[in-house]
Amino acid sequence: MKMLLLASFTSLAIVPAALAQHAGHAAHDMSGHQLDASVADDPHAGHRMPSLQTEQDHHTGHEQPPPQRHDGIPHAGHNMPAGSHASSSTDLPVGNAPAPSAQPGLAASRYWGAEAMAQADAEMRREHGGMTYHQVILNIAEYQARGGDDGYRWDGEAWIGGDINRFTLKSEGEGSFGGALDGAEVQALYSRALDPYWNLQVGLRHDFGPDPSRTYAVVGVEGLAPYWFEVEGALFLSDKGDLFARAEAYYDQRITQDLVLQPRVEANLAAQDVPENRIGSGLTNLELGLRLRFERKREFAPYVGLSWERQFGDTAKFSRAVGEDTGGFAFVAGVRTWF
Repeated sequence: MKMLLLASFTSLAIVPAALAQHAGHAAHDMSGHQLDASVADDPHAGHRMPSLQTEQDHHTGHEQPPPQRHDGIPHAGHNMPAGSHASSSTDLPVGNAPAPSAQPGLAASRYWGAEAMAQADAEMRREHGGMTYHQVILNIAEYQARGGDDGYRWDGEAWIGGDINRFTLKSEGEGSFGGALDGAEVQALYSRALDPYWNLQVGLRHDFGPDPSRTYAVVGVEGLAPYWFEVEGALFLSDKGDLFARAEAYYDQRITQDLVLQPRVEANLAAQDVPENRIGSGLTNLELGLRLRFERKREFAPYVGLSWERQFGDTAKFSRAVGEDTGGFAFVAGVRTWF
């Protein structure tokens, strides 16, 4: 602490001594002339400021143009160079000449050649919907308990083709365990897409029983109706000139992520009596079904449900004449599968 105080007093003594060395020195300008004391005290003394009259703006004498009225025009008052015009999206001069005609074909063909682009276009179409697909699906493959007369039933199809044209095989039938086949059929159809939701189908159908068997020409439609109803309808003309019709529809109502309830209806009609096949004219039979399936995987979905079927008109009379039932309820259990 004593040392710090001693250093402070020493510095205070040195400053006045330094100032005393310059005492009596008059201030001089850069040329050596002595300056007045009052001038020397002013840091800017001797600096001559130019007058406003001599320091004029370099635009003095240039006349300013009067203010321009733009009136909402973004570039009003801007003079364009002579012979120039504003560019447009088509970079064409303003006028009423007709637009140039469009050039046919692919634009890339003019650079890479038509043959190379035709191959690339075919590959793109094939990979974006033009490929060949196939599927085999069993909508119904089930056991039926009908009050002591247990039986089985199947209904499915297989198809191969693209988005527009397909070849389709359909089959359905039923029978009793330990008994004869009650009836079975196979359809071979050409399917043509009418729009994204409906297909036109034409082909042949053959029945395998009951005797005598028949072959039919088939014209039908199938598709997705509004509100997601799957619908099928077909007309069958036999080789004997008999005309039949069939309509069926079902709807998948998802209850949970895994449970799907499917109501189903199918109706068959005949234009005339066919006694040898025990078929009467009009509405021959109607089936209503309700199936609940467990669809953890769509490829394999077991289900249980109820099915009700009834024959009508002369068809019921033919069945009673040979001692057969005309319909009733059945408990069903099966699987819906596809690959």
